Amino acid sequence: MILFRYLTREVLLTMSAVAGVLLLVIMGGRFIRYFADVAEGEFPVTVLGNLMLFHLPGFMELVLPLAFFLGILLAYGQLYMNSEITVMVACGISPMRLLQITLLPCAVVAVLVGICSLWLAPWGSMATEGIIQEQRSRLDASVLTPGRFQDFGAGRTAYITGFSDDGRQMQNVFVHELGSRGDDLPNYVTRAEQGYQQVRDETGSRFLVLEDGDRFSVVPGDLQAEHLAFERYTIRLGESKTLSASDEAEFQPTKALWRSEAPGAKAQWQWRMGVPLMVFVLALIAQPLSRVNPRQGRFAKLLPAVFLYVAYLSLLLAAVDAVGSGSLPAAIGVWPVHAAFFALGLALVWRLQRKGMR
Repeated sequence: MILFRYLTREVLLTMSAVAGVLLLVIMGGRFIRYFADVAEGEFPVTVLGNLMLFHLPGFMELVLPLAFFLGILLAYGQLYMNSEITVMVACGISPMRLLQITLLPCAVVAVLVGICSLWLAPWGSMATEGIIQEQRSRLDASVLTPGRFQDFGAGRTAYITGFSDDGRQMQNVFVHELGSRGDDLPNYVTRAEQGYQQVRDETGSRFLVLEDGDRFSVVPGDLQAEHLAFERYTIRLGESKTLSASDEAEFQPTKALWRSEAPGAKAQWQWRMGVPLMVFVLALIAQPLSRVNPRQGRFAKLLPAVFLYVAYLSLLLAAVDAVGSGSLPAAIGVWPVHAAFFALGLALVWRLQRKGMR
């Protein structure tokens, strides 16, 4: 029991450190990407925290298997470096016994990965897509930056010089709208002294209300333009509503994927079910690879192990794409990839058991 607690603590602590570093790198890259979108006016900075939170289960789904794989390599490699494995062998601890001890933390990590893969990651992807689509479907004054031309979708570009003291009124508003069906339709240029947003509670529709301005209708290539002077002009921006369930397999719940006969749904289901299984396969491979010579250092086999993980994940993603495109039957699916690396892990464990842990 003491040995079990010791090994489990070493593996989980190393895994936590590796997972923290990987999450910091991945989330940092995504944060920079979203922050650039905020700077461009794609959505307000207030939704940035929610977007990162909803992305977290998807990140954990990919980070935890790799972190556990590297955790076993580094933790057991350190045991070899300190000759602690030699003491365990002298006490009668075989490689199979060491593998049995490793399986319990492996099961805990697999359950966490399964929760993320089967439930949390699809929910987070759907929530993220809903936020992004809602922000792109409407012009929000909170994302307007005075003195900049900003694109808000649907062929609209807006420019303002500033806000009123209470932040509700936009000053010197300029809006350019492209024709929606090619060059034969006019483009509209609207200028107003001030403007504000308005939401109709009964319909949820959003409007940009402009006051004291002019509107010009221009057909590209035509030297004439229509001019309209107004005291009040309203432009419909879109509807503020929650995004309905998407037809894409990535956003569907796992139960719906199981019932669907579409190749994309079957591919996505096999991916979600295969990620927890990958944790056990990686643990089976990691234990034999962690055996190092003390004179080589515990990082001697880290690079080959990473290459092996990359090959595993690349083949798995290729199989998922093949099933989704229909070029690979769903009955075969991704399971041969798991079986091949599982057989490789068994071969490595058998070889280690045969040679002993001298």
